[in-house]
Amino acid sequence: MRPVLRKVDAVTIRVPDLDSGLAFYRDKLGHELLWRHDEIGQAGLGLPESETEIVLATGLDYAPSWLVGDADEAAAAIVEAGGELISAPFDIPVGRCAVVADAFGNQLVLLDLSTGRYETDGNGSVTGVAKPGCGNP
Repeated sequence: MRPVLRKVDAVTIRVPDLDSGLAFYRDKLGHELLWRHDEIGQAGLGLPESETEIVLATGLDYAPSWLVGDADEAAAAIVEAGGELISAPFDIPVGRCAVVADAFGNQLVLLDLSTGRYETDGNGSVTGVAKPGCGNP
């Protein structure tokens, strides 16, 4: 059986607004801005020894996001294994996302990058999504 959870893609941290979140995590703690998407109230910061990102978000609570091959299939597998569907799979700019609970009630945010990864300008602002096959998984 192939494992459902591939890696921790990001850890989401709620902030009151992106500017104050960036002032703390980027300017005071030194994390590099990878991308900023003002329309959805999120910004991604790098961790120097990991591919995992810190995602500052104005509308989401603190949670890890698990990268999966297919969010719909992963959610179904977890439910079939005894977990619970919290939020049915839905589209996000870079793919699909679902929220499930494991057999012990722990919430898991599942996301796939099926539509690509963010493209950014020189300031880190999101300008679009690079499709898979264009240097993206």
